[in-house]
Amino acid sequence: MAKSKETYNKREKEKKRLKQRQEKREKMEERKANAGKGKSLDEMLAYIDENGNLSATPPDPRMKKIFNAEEIEIGVPKYVEESGDALHEGIVIYFIESKDFGFILNKGSGERLFFHVNQLTERLIENDKVCYEVERGLKGLNAVTIKKK
Repeated sequence: MAKSKETYNKREKEKKRLKQRQEKREKMEERKANAGKGKSLDEMLAYIDENGNLSATPPDPRMKKIFNAEEIEIGVPKYVEESGDALHEGIVIYFIESKDFGFILNKGSGERLFFHVNQLTERLIENDKVCYEVERGLKGLNAVTIKKK
């Protein structure tokens, strides 16, 4: 008696292919049967609420905000020069005299400002309270004309 030329794997692959074709055919028939039962336009609409979230209900017209298009800035905001006359207060949080630089923590805004030893009017150590002016440097704002408080 002759041996079958089909192996076990070939038979399993063929069964799998037939099963996938059958499932695909069933899905197609189901789609055709439900084709006429689509949603209405009102059910398909989505709205955006005042917070920018998607919603199924239309927004309340009383919550509408009106914006002036000229006031909206796109990109980098225009540079507004700060007045150099105003004295700022802060605390020296880091200072290494051998390296000739340090940082001051601004009392009001909490930002750190770089300073060089050439900008000091008197000798400082860490945790000293100081008054200073602000100047724009190459890498950001710098503290200048620093005086001990």
